[in-house]
Amino acid sequence: MELTLKVVDANGEVLASATGNRETFLVHRQSYREGDAIVVEASEAGHVVLALDDAISPTAVYLKGRSYSLAIPFGQKRIPYSPRAFHGEIHRLYVRKARPDEIAPRRNLALNPWDDHANATLFPHARANVETRGEAVFAARNAIDGEKANDDHGFWPYTSWGINRDPEAALTVEFGRPVTIDEIVLYLRADFPHDSWWVRASVTFSDGETSCFPLAKSGAAQYLPIEPRSVEWIRLHSLVKADDPSPFPALTQIEVWGREADRD
Repeated sequence: MELTLKVVDANGEVLASATGNRETFLVHRQSYREGDAIVVEASEAGHVVLALDDAISPTAVYLKGRSYSLAIPFGQKRIPYSPRAFHGEIHRLYVRKARPDEIAPRRNLALNPWDDHANATLFPHARANVETRGEAVFAARNAIDGEKANDDHGFWPYTSWGINRDPEAALTVEFGRPVTIDEIVLYLRADFPHDSWWVRASVTFSDGETSCFPLAKSGAAQYLPIEPRSVEWIRLHSLVKADDPSPFPALTQIEVWGREADRD
């Protein structure tokens, strides 16, 4: 797998690039400017380990297409990231092909700190039918960014998916290929008493089945066991709010545990 990293400006001009076989590093020696983007290109689809900023942990993800682009966040869009991320005058970027022993074990298949609204090729990918006031700190991608601190809200590391008080809110996690899953873990946002919570939630799987789960007023992990099944996406929906004065239930993190599906 040939891999290329690029930093491009708002006009598409390449500011820095590096290419390697199976892995490559890129050191970009200037501050990011609004309109800059990081581009990852691969000669084939597959699992890669991405480390596009040294303030964000390297993560194994699935690149379904041949390229992925991340616009450098500025202003309000930067709030969900560490204050150290994308900051300064020197940046080290890294990508490599994932090893089979990294992707074969049972793991959280819903982890992708590089996800955003524009992403259509790097999986998992989270999307929702509503996000509180359209603010980045309450975006769907926050539910799969790996940040689990949940006793506050509105700034990093207290990122969450906010539903804007909408009882029809739904969150979909797409995997980009078949995977075999056996457990879902939810971390509800627990900034009580500002926050409320859900007493029940439903999950629909891409195979058409739906399961319903009771939830508790807790900031701890809530484990939802399911029968092992092969899916390409799951949808969290039918979120029933507790009878509580606060109108603000929210989700800090969703984990989906399983393995890569067997392929013929």
